[in-house]
Amino acid sequence: MAKNLVIVESPAKAKTIGKYLGKQFVVKASLGHVKDLPKKDLAVDVTRGFEPKYEVIEGKKKLIQELRTAAKGVEAVYLAADPDREGEAICYHLQEELQDKKNNARVFRVMFNEITKNAIQKAFEKPLEVNVHLVEAQQARRVLDRLVGYKISPLLWDKVRRGLSAGRVQTVALRLIVDREREIRAFQKREYWTIDANLNAKKPPVLSARLQKRNDEPLEIADEAAAKNILEQVEGAAFLVQSVTHREKRRNPAPPFITSTLQQESARKLRFSVKRTMMLAQRLYEGVELGEEGSVGLITYMRTDSTRVSNDALDEVRGWLNERYGKEYVPEQPNIYRSKKDAQDAHEAVRPTSVLRTPESLAKHLAEDEMKLYRLVWMRFIASQMSPAIFDQTTIDVNAPGQDGASYLFRATGSVQKFDGFLKVYEEGKDQKDEEDEELKHKLPAVVEGETLKLKSLEPEQHFTEPPPRYTEATLVKELEADGVGRPSTYASILSTIQEREYVKKEGGKFVPTELGMVVTDLLLESFNDLFDVNYTARMEHELDEIEDGKVDWRQSMAEFYERFEKDLENAERNMTDIKRMERPTDLVCDKCGKPMVIKWGRHGSFIACTGYPDCTNTRELTVDLPDVDKGVDFGEQDAQEYCENCGRPMVLKKGRFGQFYACSGYPDCKTTKQIGGEQKKQDVPLEEKCPQCGSNLVLKSGRFGEFTACSNYPTCKFVKQKTIGVACPNCSEGEIVERRSKRGKTFYGCNRYPECDFVAWGKPIPEKCPECGSAYMIEKYLKAGPVAQCPNAECKYKRPLEAEKSSA
Repeated sequence: MAKNLVIVESPAKAKTIGKYLGKQFVVKASLGHVKDLPKKDLAVDVTRGFEPKYEVIEGKKKLIQELRTAAKGVEAVYLAADPDREGEAICYHLQEELQDKKNNARVFRVMFNEITKNAIQKAFEKPLEVNVHLVEAQQARRVLDRLVGYKISPLLWDKVRRGLSAGRVQTVALRLIVDREREIRAFQKREYWTIDANLNAKKPPVLSARLQKRNDEPLEIADEAAAKNILEQVEGAAFLVQSVTHREKRRNPAPPFITSTLQQESARKLRFSVKRTMMLAQRLYEGVELGEEGSVGLITYMRTDSTRVSNDALDEVRGWLNERYGKEYVPEQPNIYRSKKDAQDAHEAVRPTSVLRTPESLAKHLAEDEMKLYRLVWMRFIASQMSPAIFDQTTIDVNAPGQDGASYLFRATGSVQKFDGFLKVYEEGKDQKDEEDEELKHKLPAVVEGETLKLKSLEPEQHFTEPPPRYTEATLVKELEADGVGRPSTYASILSTIQEREYVKKEGGKFVPTELGMVVTDLLLESFNDLFDVNYTARMEHELDEIEDGKVDWRQSMAEFYERFEKDLENAERNMTDIKRMERPTDLVCDKCGKPMVIKWGRHGSFIACTGYPDCTNTRELTVDLPDVDKGVDFGEQDAQEYCENCGRPMVLKKGRFGQFYACSGYPDCKTTKQIGGEQKKQDVPLEEKCPQCGSNLVLKSGRFGEFTACSNYPTCKFVKQKTIGVACPNCSEGEIVERRSKRGKTFYGCNRYPECDFVAWGKPIPEKCPECGSAYMIEKYLKAGPVAQCPNAECKYKRPLEAEKSSA
């Protein structure tokens, strides 16, 4: 029997670690968190120092019992969750559940940044204890998010629409997108002109120099008239080379990846979403089957903000580079990169666990997207330890005396690569072109100071200033990190949430706020401007770091936050604008009854309605053609290429029986589709749960009516997991009520024992007796006045208002 129990989060990680530890260790998986705050209530006792009330997660009780059984009789339990706050919290909760009077095993915490034999053995040689400060930092963040979500979300339900949520960091990300959209809409483009002189020297090529100064003062050309005036002044002038400046310019490699830069570069180069990048990185970290080698962790831990690299890894990469490219490509000393001020330097940068595992050597073992991401990580790390690239930069200034007596200075700058250095392997992606790119395009002739050049042509060109670009996933992550908002490990869930809540949509790969997103943002800033302020959110992140370092008591931090938050909350409950009941006047008149029309808010956004309601029910769709109605201006890139959000390949336009649609060009490997103007159909998400009929894994699928869980072995196995609502059948008392859909897609509720029990209801049953007629259950109904619990008995008219349910942040 094994003497030691090791617990990690995932089966993949357990498999990789198990092969390094030997027969004295048994490795089990907790499948993520085992305890959390329950969804049914706030679960934070504000009066008792913000004490959280954790519960074992539904469905994990059997797993906990299995782990307790496994812990009996062993000498030690090693908790080996990921080396971050979330991992520490998992370990803490496991320790709580496993330590009791019946179990005398010692409990240790082991941490490693990569899943390799050497790293695992070192970690087990010096086991630690669970770091309480790390746990408190995670707990403080969880409590903060719960307070914000559970206290503010019901306000949105009441004032806007049911099912909405507010989140401490999510709302700040949404605010950035909304603020940028308003900047774009308010932008007034400004005209300006440039003038280029094409000049012939003694030898080719033609020198193209741009007008920069007039009498040594920077020159702005506002319009065509100003441009024509300058052309008249310099047309017959003598163009004389005033100076030729040469200098050597060094370009250093980018540091190895941290989480945020990995997310950004993956979005730029591979077109992967942040969520997909992190999912693929998790697989590469936890282990991939490499034939006879078995399961091997290919990259270091992917949630890190440190650029530190271990000495062993530096020695290995420098040796490999020297052998592969020669000593001129290897700097005398290793390149050391400075991490951010608050970086956790206990972690390393994201790098390959061994540079000897080249992408080519792994080609037959990795799936296409795994290979793309591994190649990106490998090349970035290799390049980070190479010599700088060297360029010869030349700047030529040409003077032209104008007829008005002024001196006009034209300038051309060009660069020529002298030594490729790290560029032999890798070049960092850019969000937009810069001066460096322009310089490399310019090829300059050999000229000397005092040389007279012959004017070939003058080219005036009109330009207009452009609004700031909308955020892409890469640029939004960059902005959030620069502002100190959230943590890179949370960015994937933040970007997913604001899209799932329909606060934003993607057009041409860029975030565009929906009307709902703008309305919610305005409402929240109306009452909680300080809470959802970028700087305040960044300060809270810094405070969480200080809790982690043991410098700040987490309860004191929560108390200071809540004192301010409670006042804002009270003000919001009294004064927040009620969008549902708000009416905005228009100049339109109802074509049915002649009464004025107003703008109202409904389940699907703004619409035009008659003020004669309920006598007149005339409504119209709100369009941008209406006077005095701000529906925004479409700045969407109509011709922008669509890319598959699952694999990054281009989408192509196809025609099916229901009209045109986008399909992934990677078909049949990738079967992603998207309606024109709609969202892409999501790929199946594998689940750990097994199919009760055939034993295959279940998957989360997306259908025409939303997400559902079904067997991955379809169409051989057609099992679909029924969605229960947690209510016993009021008819037979044996079955459970499940949510079903009619052939037309309408939701209804029935007993899971059908056809033995034929109970059915169109409204959602509530396990509550009718106080008037004694009916065994009530049903949930949505009326214009709000949700109600109503008796299903047609002869009984009893109904009562339902309180807004709480939703999580």
